[in-house]
Amino acid sequence: MFTTRFTQLLGIDHPIVQGGMQWVGRAELAGAVSNAGALGIITGLTQPTPEALVAEIARCRSLTDRPFGVNLTILPAINPPPYAEYRQAIIESGVKIVETAGANPVDHLPDFKAAGITVVHKCTSVRHAVKAEKVGVDAVSIDGFECAGHPGEDDIPGLVLIPRAAEELTIPFIASGGFADARGLVAALALGADGVNMGTRFMCTQESPIHDTVKQAIVAASELDTELMFRPLRNTARVASNSVSREVVQILGAGGQFEDVRDLVAGARGRTVYERGDTEAGVWSVGMVQGLIHDVPTVGDLVETIMREARESVTGRLSGLLTQEPAAVR
Repeated sequence: MFTTRFTQLLGIDHPIVQGGMQWVGRAELAGAVSNAGALGIITGLTQPTPEALVAEIARCRSLTDRPFGVNLTILPAINPPPYAEYRQAIIESGVKIVETAGANPVDHLPDFKAAGITVVHKCTSVRHAVKAEKVGVDAVSIDGFECAGHPGEDDIPGLVLIPRAAEELTIPFIASGGFADARGLVAALALGADGVNMGTRFMCTQESPIHDTVKQAIVAASELDTELMFRPLRNTARVASNSVSREVVQILGAGGQFEDVRDLVAGARGRTVYERGDTEAGVWSVGMVQGLIHDVPTVGDLVETIMREARESVTGRLSGLLTQEPAAVR
């Protein structure tokens, strides 16, 4: 077992988190991840109302007696969701771990802290991570350029971002973007992180509540099969490469504006992908790490394999590279 500041903070066995994913982070997946000794996360805004989120939290609690969390992604919108009501639903449901993402969570921290909730904030840059620490979050999840979803605008990959975060932060942090196996976990720990966050890898598990056709598409894809949308709008999003995302990239690259692609990127179309298995129905998030995913195991088998191979890597291959210090020249 690997004990880190993050596992100690959250009371979990393994330094692995299943981050919040829109349409994917439901009770069956979060419960399975937590039962495996990692941290499962329910995606709050996947639920259409705060009342539905209360029911989903209760459903997850019926599936596991281990710690799990809820993601609350805070994004600017013309008609924003009732964030205060979702926040209250989380608090009243007795959840003790929240993953925040998007905008600065400072407005939500007083209520979460008063309820004894541990807050992990997702960032895409060191400067944002430092700001999150200053406003009072308990831990940070930092996304490298490889990640699915929104990688930020700095284009810094994990190999640089993780040790830079380790230099600047004093609170625990986990690394996100590009992690799927024991090699990634060991590398992240060596770079200074206290654990890893896996999204795309957990999408490809038996318990993941998405259509099997989508899982098989991820297995068949390579690390080259993603697109970066919205780059000209400074709101970059990494999604699966398909006819829709390529059209969006082409329109915006030619000078188009968001209104020109609004219908193409509608969230309802992405939900259809996951529910019906039509991978061309809309845009859907996936990371470059899909090039390292070759199967669809159960969550339990996946976590057990990662942890076993991580131990073997540290105690076997890596320790075997150590040689005795050469004798001093006399």
